[in-house]
Amino acid sequence: MIKDMKFVTIMGLQDDIDRMVDVYLSKYEIHFENALTELYGSKSLRPYTSPNPYAPYLERVNKLWGYVREKDKEKSQLVIDTPSMEMLKVSIEQMENHLDPYLEKEQELRGFKAQKEASLEMIDLYEGVDYPIERILAMDHIRFRFGRFTHSNYEKFKKYVLDRFTSIFIEGSQDEDYTYGVYFTPQQSLERVDALYISMNWERIFVPQEEEYFGTPKEIIARLSETIKSIDTEIAENDTVIEEMIRPYASEIFSAKQRLEVLSENFSVRKYAALTHDEFLQKETQYLLMGWMDAEDAEQLIEETDGDPDIVAILEDDNNPPGGGTPPTKIKNAAIFRPFEMFIKMYGVPNYREFDPTWLVALTYSLLFGVMFGDVGQGALLALGGYFIYKKKKADLGGIIALAGVFATFFGFMYGSVFGFENVFDTIWLHPMTAMTELPFIGTMNTVFVVAIAFGMFLILTTLIINIVSEIKTHETKAVLFDRNGVAGLIFYAALVTVIVLFMTGNPLPAGIVLAIVFGFPLIMMAFKEPILAMMERKQIEGSEGPVMFAVQAFFEIFEILLSYFSNTLSFVRVGAFAMSHAAMMQVVLMLSGATEGSSINWLVIIFGNLIVIALEGLVVGIQVLRLEFYEIFSHFYKGDGRPFENHVTKN
Repeated sequence: MIKDMKFVTIMGLQDDIDRMVDVYLSKYEIHFENALTELYGSKSLRPYTSPNPYAPYLERVNKLWGYVREKDKEKSQLVIDTPSMEMLKVSIEQMENHLDPYLEKEQELRGFKAQKEASLEMIDLYEGVDYPIERILAMDHIRFRFGRFTHSNYEKFKKYVLDRFTSIFIEGSQDEDYTYGVYFTPQQSLERVDALYISMNWERIFVPQEEEYFGTPKEIIARLSETIKSIDTEIAENDTVIEEMIRPYASEIFSAKQRLEVLSENFSVRKYAALTHDEFLQKETQYLLMGWMDAEDAEQLIEETDGDPDIVAILEDDNNPPGGGTPPTKIKNAAIFRPFEMFIKMYGVPNYREFDPTWLVALTYSLLFGVMFGDVGQGALLALGGYFIYKKKKADLGGIIALAGVFATFFGFMYGSVFGFENVFDTIWLHPMTAMTELPFIGTMNTVFVVAIAFGMFLILTTLIINIVSEIKTHETKAVLFDRNGVAGLIFYAALVTVIVLFMTGNPLPAGIVLAIVFGFPLIMMAFKEPILAMMERKQIEGSEGPVMFAVQAFFEIFEILLSYFSNTLSFVRVGAFAMSHAAMMQVVLMLSGATEGSSINWLVIIFGNLIVIALEGLVVGIQVLRLEFYEIFSHFYKGDGRPFENHVTKN
């Protein structure tokens, strides 16, 4: 169901906004509207911008939390406190002071490690240069340049330049984009050779003249790797000391972390707020917040803040905010139906005045799935598996599978089917493959098809009634009278269903004049909807092209209406088709296992066959039922053009 919403305006002193959010709003859910947008044009309002004072402390406490061992984290989460900001500051600083020497040591070690890793990364590029680096650096008459080419430029260099000038190039290594190396040239040729290499897009890399750069690159790499390994060991030992020292504070750190996350998140309400400019003081003095709340929560908030002299909270009498617009849609359903809200949001959230179809989708989806996938054993597996996923993973799809599995189990009893075996107990209703019904004019038809079409007609009638009620609620009374999904459509389709039922059951049909009226009058109302509404509203029809063209349009409009009713009804045939398909697939599995021949049963084939049917046909049936929901059911009454309710405040 869609919750009743109220628009709330909250005002207070500029510096008191954090206390207001923390003490009052953090108890509720509220969807903020941008106050500047809602009151567009007001020259006395300014955006509320300021740096987040909680972010630095949150960063510091997250760093401390990173040193807490996993087993201690699990224990500490059982104790949650809500300390004040002053207590948090003192607590964080005390813990940091206690750990400061070790934290500083770790910072130094990590900085030292970063330097060595940078050196290793650089020298690793020249591993192929088998010559001591210090001897290269000490040359007097020969000059060198470390650097790199792109692969394409290196190929050009080798082809056109390498053997034509007084330089020696030694290739070091290659990565995805570059070839690294070093070239040597006499002092007197340096300027010319440098210019030549630069013309080939040579990128020079400077090698630091440090003490550790002695020996060949391979020797330097081995030495640096050993040094980094030693630093890692020292860091690990230091971290162990920190973990032991921080262990008694784990719960305190977790409480601080949780509290700061809430405060930091709620600080962001400023982006929805506006500051009012005081002309006398010539500065902004008060904040202004506006948003939507559940009606019950809004009234309780007004009552709570009534005695607070620093807060003014106003509840609007109607559902229209100062800037106009419609309320966001907040959906709340029974727990068993809640997972199906996922399908509603996939199609589109209902607007505030619309009918929430969650419960209808939950019932019809599960029922249709059960009819198409009726099997006691497979349904029970789906129900148990879906429930496990829903509870452990909190996945809505798991809840949907669980309820669909329950209905599949129910229809399994109705069909007398357990993992495909139809001789375990007597059928309560029918066997989908063998049950037949004799119909006038048509002849013999599978009973499941007949029931599926009849149920489809019932659903279409139900959705037409729902649409009429919804349109009346939104004051679209005139339009709903002549719409194909309104009163005219309901009369026509109800008459059609009545005539079909009377004919199939062998009862006499109404007189021809009566049929002409009940079929013709609604069709005329639907075909001439626009001119009738224009006459009622005293408007002129736009784009009129004469009576002949209008008659042609009306003809095709009637034809399209009849075709849509026909196709919508026949779409439900797939329910019976998949019920038979499921039974046929299980007969194939039983045949392959030898169960139908009276010989010994291959239970491995039974197990794998059932698993394949559950996975394959379960997926296909689930998609087909969803298609029926979106195209054959929603199309008659549901728009889904609302905006979802978003809670902008984190609860303590």
